Amino acid sequence: MNGEIDWKDGKKRRFKLLACEILFREICSLVAVAHNRIDVEFLPKGLHDIGRQGMFSRLSEKFSTVDETEYDAILLGYALCSGGIVGLSAKTIPIVVPRAHDCITLFLGNRQRYHDYFFANSGTYFKTTGWIERGADLGQGIPDEVAEKLGLGMSFQKMVERYGEDNACYLRDQLSQMRFYTKLAFIETGIEPDDFFEQHTIKLAKERQWEFEKLHGDLTLLRRLLNGAWDDEDFLIVPPGHQIEFSYDDNIIQLGTAKNTFS
Repeated sequence: MNGEIDWKDGKKRRFKLLACEILFREICSLVAVAHNRIDVEFLPKGLHDIGRQGMFSRLSEKFSTVDETEYDAILLGYALCSGGIVGLSAKTIPIVVPRAHDCITLFLGNRQRYHDYFFANSGTYFKTTGWIERGADLGQGIPDEVAEKLGLGMSFQKMVERYGEDNACYLRDQLSQMRFYTKLAFIETGIEPDDFFEQHTIKLAKERQWEFEKLHGDLTLLRRLLNGAWDDEDFLIVPPGHQIEFSYDDNIIQLGTAKNTFS
C-alpha cells in the first residue's frame, strides 16, 4: 500500500480507525452507514490530559498492535490535540488524519467555521455527548481524577510533587483559563436520543451563571474520513516512511520523514 492509491475509485476498503472516546456516539453512527469496512478502536479521553509525550507514547503503542496486512489505511479520529499525534509514523500503509487543532472542529464540520465562531465568541466552553458522558464535568483540559482531587486550593508546588513539573504547568494554565469562560455551547450533531445532553448543559450554564447557546453540529469531516473522501485541504495522508509533523501555518500538520519505528 502507499499514498498514491486512488481512494476515489469507488472500491470498498478496509480501514482501522483509532479514535478518542469523546467521539464515540458520533463515530458509531457513521460507521454503521459507511461505504467502507471500518474496524474501530476507541482510546480513553484522558490521553490528551497526560501531556504531548504521554499521548504520543500511548498512540504509538496502540499503532504497534495493528496488523497492517489486514487494512488499506489507518484512520485517526483525533485532531492535533496539543501535538500528541506529532511524530506518529506510517510503516507499511498510510495514516490519514483530519487537519484540525482540536476535536471541536470535528464536531462543527470544518476549520473555518470553528475559527470564525471561536474568535467571535471568546470565553466559550463547548459540550457534546462525549464530553458530557466521558469527560469531566468541566474538564476538557483537566483529567477527571485530577479535577476531583485538585481543587483550586492546591499549591503549584503540591501539583509538581504529585504530577510532575510539566503536568503541573499544564494544569495551572487550564485552571487559570477557567476564569475567563462566560458561555457554554452545546453542539447538537443529530445523533442524540433525546434532549438530555442539551438540558444537562443548560443546567450547568445556569449553575455557573454563564450564557448558553446551542450550535448545530456537522459530521461531514468525520464522514469523509471514514468514506475515503480525502483532499489535501482537510486531510493529511501520511505515506509509508513519513510521519506527522507540525506545520505552524493554516495547514496545522504536514509530512516529515520518519525518524523512528514503533516499538
